[in-house]
Amino acid sequence: MRILVKGGQVVDPINHINDIKDVYIDNHLITHVVEPNTSIEFLPDQIIIATGLIVSPGLIDMHVHLRDPGQEYKETIETGCKAASAGGFTAICSMPNTKPIHDNVSVTTYILNKAKNAGYSKIYPVAAISQNSDGNALCEFGDLKAAGVVAFSDDGKPVKNSQLMRRALEYAKGFNMPILSHCEECSLSEDGVMNEGLVSTQLGLAGISNAAETIMVMRDIALSELTGAALHIMHVSTAESVRVIRDAKNRGVNVTAETAPHYFSLTDEAIRGYNTNAKMNPPLRTQADQDAIKAGLADGTIDAIATDHAPHSSIEKETEFNEAANGIIGLETALPLSLVLVDQGILSMTELINRLSVRPSQILNLPHQGIRSGNIADLTIIDPNLAHTINSNDFYSKSRNTPFNGWHLKGKAVLTMVEGKIVYRDQMLNNQ
Repeated sequence: MRILVKGGQVVDPINHINDIKDVYIDNHLITHVVEPNTSIEFLPDQIIIATGLIVSPGLIDMHVHLRDPGQEYKETIETGCKAASAGGFTAICSMPNTKPIHDNVSVTTYILNKAKNAGYSKIYPVAAISQNSDGNALCEFGDLKAAGVVAFSDDGKPVKNSQLMRRALEYAKGFNMPILSHCEECSLSEDGVMNEGLVSTQLGLAGISNAAETIMVMRDIALSELTGAALHIMHVSTAESVRVIRDAKNRGVNVTAETAPHYFSLTDEAIRGYNTNAKMNPPLRTQADQDAIKAGLADGTIDAIATDHAPHSSIEKETEFNEAANGIIGLETALPLSLVLVDQGILSMTELINRLSVRPSQILNLPHQGIRSGNIADLTIIDPNLAHTINSNDFYSKSRNTPFNGWHLKGKAVLTMVEGKIVYRDQMLNNQ
């Protein structure tokens, strides 16, 4: 199909574009990116009027739990990819804590085949660091890379054994792949259910200190510095972690980091009323931590925004707070929540697209080269001014565990295109 995206504000940090352009797409490729009304011999099958809209390289979520295989009642690969498309993500990275654990090539093949058959967003699988994610023996990194894996992580569990973590970093370095680290010192967190502080004391709930995260951030940075290997710190939530990562980057350590929208949108005050939809790991922290997260995004200490999309059914969430599962869904709320950072002046639109698209691609060594002639047509079109109310009943995800239900926000994805195919179109988008 031939598509003309006409008159949109193309914001592409890769190719240093921030201007009104017409984008011509033939089948799966971008053929021209030109000034409006440039004479091009091109008969489109479809014209998308993008006046007043942002045209971005496809967004990439580098941290998603799909629950498939093994817990399809929470999410399937198809529903997860469909939710990603609705959220503006052309690609997502699936975490390995499935049942069975993604620690072998057969699971890789299963995930990639199901994603291809679903026909929505792409999946770049992340495999486990250790066999069964039990922290005892490394997986076969070479075989997994050959099968299509882009990184390694035991996310959901930290790698407790420092020697094993060192070997993982060294092994991954040989394959030019990053280790994605879940930083948690379990001896400090194992009995906790929320952030340790005033709110936990008032609610009578066991707390998790900031040190439970930051101690492991410091260890893994030390190992990255020792080995020279690429280390990526996942779901950063504390001011201390931001400071440690900033200092490491200033020393030239090969470390990158991500945070999630809930850490710059909420604090532990959201737990009041024993709201299990605000229970996650790492937990929501204090206002001081939120301010540090925003500062880390603004100065580039935090490279990427990822959702840590963690679907659970009502069975796991509608129970006593201590017993409720950790995690919230985020694929369909991440972009609107992140656009608040632009309104607050913390990030420019170009910087936001960098955090949501370019840096994830670079960290994972993905073949995404932005909006340029000859490139694959992976695009996200954003209406930055579209007012809407989050309604979890409208989600494409199977699960509804979000603390943002009922929030009034401005801005969302109105069209998502994967390899020249429109996989999501909002009813509010004018087209002809």
